[in-house]
Amino acid sequence: MRELKNKLTVGKNTKNTQRRKGKSFGYQILGFGSGAQKTIVSMEYLVIGGGGAGGAAFNSATAGGGGAGGLLTDTGYELFAGVPYSVTIGAGGTSEPSAATPLAPDSVFATITAKGGGRGGFASFNPLAGNGGSGGGQSDNNQGTGISGQGNDGGTGHPNNGAGGGGGAGAAGGNGNPSANPKAGGAGGVGAANPITGSPVTRAGGGGGAYSGSGGSGGGNDGGPGGNGPSAHGLPGSTNTGGGGGGGSGVGPGSGPNAGGAGGSGIVIVKYPDEFTISNPGGGLTISTPGAAGGFKVSSITAGTGNVEWSK
Repeated sequence: MRELKNKLTVGKNTKNTQRRKGKSFGYQILGFGSGAQKTIVSMEYLVIGGGGAGGAAFNSATAGGGGAGGLLTDTGYELFAGVPYSVTIGAGGTSEPSAATPLAPDSVFATITAKGGGRGGFASFNPLAGNGGSGGGQSDNNQGTGISGQGNDGGTGHPNNGAGGGGGAGAAGGNGNPSANPKAGGAGGVGAANPITGSPVTRAGGGGGAYSGSGGSGGGNDGGPGGNGPSAHGLPGSTNTGGGGGGGSGVGPGSGPNAGGAGGSGIVIVKYPDEFTISNPGGGLTISTPGAAGGFKVSSITAGTGNVEWSK
């Protein structure tokens, strides 16, 4: 029996055209030939990619904040019970001048891919701000571009006068302000609130640009202050939020006192009827299911790569 073809357009507000209303989520369909039946599980999901790292800098320059991981959410998403579906939780990006990949790792759930956030622009190095779920903030050159339906663009800035903040799921990164006294990095873009676990929780905030740009709400963290030394590090994005890391400032190699903060890891959260149980055949994933409430279970997948499967 082939997997059900979900007519889903990837985007933050898309709706599955095969959505079933009410709590009749565990319905069955007939297979071809043998008359075998397949049970369909209809669920809500939240998928967030790994957050982008803040950029690196030297000679008292200032680097851009990392963009948040892409955020995708929808209800009425349908999968077969008894069939394994792949899951990958994107790790947060790392900040190095020689890094060849300006994009943090993606998070994947079945047919859904939330892109990793773009790395913040490097000051006095060649790497540009990265494009991604949300784009990294500008330092020397471009600001990164976010993906429509997943995030927003990074802010603009200047390598010696306040770098741009990384974009967040809810807003673009702020622009650096070279005329401020003291000079100010752009704030990270705010994340987006989602109530899948109960009360709304904000995730996927962008990292602040160096010269102390504040991290965006939702796991983004602050850019380093102007100057040199270990205190000039950008701060890391929060784990399992897809938050962007803050941009660094200072001297030395990118792995030293001027490093940008690492991005926060992503997450996959699924809400489904409590008559079903989730499993991880073959292992490799960290899954937490605290218990049923209101007729539903909510499972958070916080690390690893593997498969998930539902059963009654």
